[in-house]
Amino acid sequence: MTVLSLTIKARIGKKRVLVIPKAIAENLSLDEGSAVRITVAGNKMIVEPLRDAIWLSLHGEKVARITLEELEEESIEQQRKHLKG
Repeated sequence: MTVLSLTIKARIGKKRVLVIPKAIAENLSLDEGSAVRITVAGNKMIVEPLRDAIWLSLHGEKVARITLEELEEESIEQQRKHLKG
């Protein structure tokens, strides 16, 4: 479900904890342990989900196709670079 705009009132709890309302968490696919980026812009706070590679591969926009063989070759190359460094 994609919602262009969703505004819900929330309160800051003890130790300044902000509980993200269920409707917003579901809309953004946020679960316990999800990483977010919090930015202050003027008098506004912006909370953005940070997506890891696994989430992006499952849910992100597909921009290219790659074969398993190409993926394996790239993985081996990156591992070699990492071990040399």
